[in-house]
Amino acid sequence: QVQLVESGGGLVQPGGPLRLPCAASGFGFSSYLMNWYRQPPGKEREFVAYITSAGGSTNYADSVKGRFTISRDNAKNTVVLQMNNLKPEDTAVYYCNVPRLSLYGPGTQVTVSS
Repeated sequence: QVQLVESGGGLVQPGGPLRLPCAASGFGFSSYLMNWYRQPPGKEREFVAYITSAGGSTNYADSVKGRFTISRDNAKNTVVLQMNNLKPEDTAVYYCNVPRLSLYGPGTQVTVSS
């Protein structure tokens, strides 16, 4: 079964860290570029970061540069979004995505609040 499953979301205080793993199955994970997207409450889904298939190149939205890091482990079929110095405006449902397969996971909720 082709699927993505995000985890690691929750409630965190401003300035805190959170790590979001996304587990992939059912397709050749190591051959695909992977994205993270997020959808803030009441807003459209927006791009957060991508990483190329071998992990050699990454790119970030300006709003998260210097705070978020995307990485992947092709042996474990996992892509991870490490989020540091979180802000209330980072509150959103976070999704991992395989653009070539038009595939999203169900998402994980991140809430940044004191």
